[in-house]
Amino acid sequence: MMDQNMQYNEINRELLALVDGVNHKIANLANAAALLYERLENINWAGFYLLEDNETLVLGPFQGKPACIEIKLGKGVCGTAVMKKETLVIANVHEFPGHIACDSASNSEIVVPIYAPDGRRIIGVLDIDSPILNRFNNDDREGLEAFVKILENHI
Repeated sequence: MMDQNMQYNEINRELLALVDGVNHKIANLANAAALLYERLENINWAGFYLLEDNETLVLGPFQGKPACIEIKLGKGVCGTAVMKKETLVIANVHEFPGHIACDSASNSEIVVPIYAPDGRRIIGVLDIDSPILNRFNNDDREGLEAFVKILENHI
C-alpha cells in the first residue's frame, strides 16, 4: 500500500492532467469529485459546494448519495470552514456543534475552502465525508489543500 503523501502526489498529478487547458468550471469540478471518490479509501461522499450571494453554499458537482442543497454560512462543517477561512478536519461529526447530517452514515469529514484565482475571496468548498471515525489526518489536509490549489487555477 502506498503512503498517503505518495497517493496525494499521484492524485494531484492526475487532477492536473484532467484540468490543464480545460476552461469549464463545472466539468473540472465534476472530474475532480469523481477522481477523489474513485481514489480515496473509506469515503462515502466527495464534492463541492459553491458560494452564492456571499451567504449560501449551494450544492455543486459531487459523487455519493444525494446531499443537502443549501448550507448557510456559519452552519455545519462547510459553512463554518468558510467563516473561519480554514480547512476543518472533524474526527467525529456527531460531536460538531450544528453538524448538518445529509447522510447518517457519515462519521468524519474534511472541508477545504476554495479561493478565487485572485486569492482574496472564498468561492466554495471541497467536502469529503467518511463512514469511519477519525478518517482524516494532517496528510489528508495537506494533500487536499494542494488538490484545491490546482483547482483554484482551473475554475
